[in-house]
Amino acid sequence: MSELHKNEPLTFDKVWAALMEDREQMRETREQLKETDRIVKEVSKQISKLSNSFGELAEHLVAPSIVDKFNNLGFNFDEISPRGREYADPKTRKYLAEVNIVLENRDILIAVEVKSKLRKQDVDEHVERMEILRHIADARNDKRKYHGAIATAIITGETRNYAHKSGFYVIEQSGDIMKLDIPKGFVPRDW
Repeated sequence: MSELHKNEPLTFDKVWAALMEDREQMRETREQLKETDRIVKEVSKQISKLSNSFGELAEHLVAPSIVDKFNNLGFNFDEISPRGREYADPKTRKYLAEVNIVLENRDILIAVEVKSKLRKQDVDEHVERMEILRHIADARNDKRKYHGAIATAIITGETRNYAHKSGFYVIEQSGDIMKLDIPKGFVPRDW
C-alpha cells in the first residue's frame, strides 16, 4: 500500500486507493512474468534447435570419416547408422539411451558418442550408456562384442587419456580430417 504513510490518518479513500494501486501493480507483475515465461520458452526452443542442428552437422561430418578409419583397421562394418539410434528396454519399450552413430557387423557393434568438446563427465556418461546397451543386448541374446568410441573436435590430453583408460576409441578433429587416436598398447573395453 504505497500511498499510505505511518503518520497520516487512515481514511477509507486512502486505503481503497492504495489497495487498487497494489492490485494494478500485481496485475502488471503477472503480465511481466507471463511475458518472461514466453520468452524463456522461445529461447529454450531455439537453443534446442541449434543444439540439434550442431549435433546433426557433427554426425554428418564425423560418420563417413570414421567408418573408413575403422574399416581400414579390419572391422568391415556393413551396417552404419550415422543419424544415431535410440534404445529401449526390450520388455517395457521404455526409452533408455541414444547413440549418435552406430557401426556394426555380425561380430561387433561400436557405439560412437559425438561431442564438440569432450569432458570427463561425457566419458562417464558414455560408460553408463555402454552398460545400458550391453544389458539390452543380453536381453536380446546378442552375443556380439560392444565397444565404445567418442568423436570430438576439442579435447585435452588429460581427457583423451581418461577416455582411453575407460576403454574408448577416441576420434578427434585434426585440421580438416578426423583422426582415430589409438595409443600403443590400447585395448578397447568389451561390453
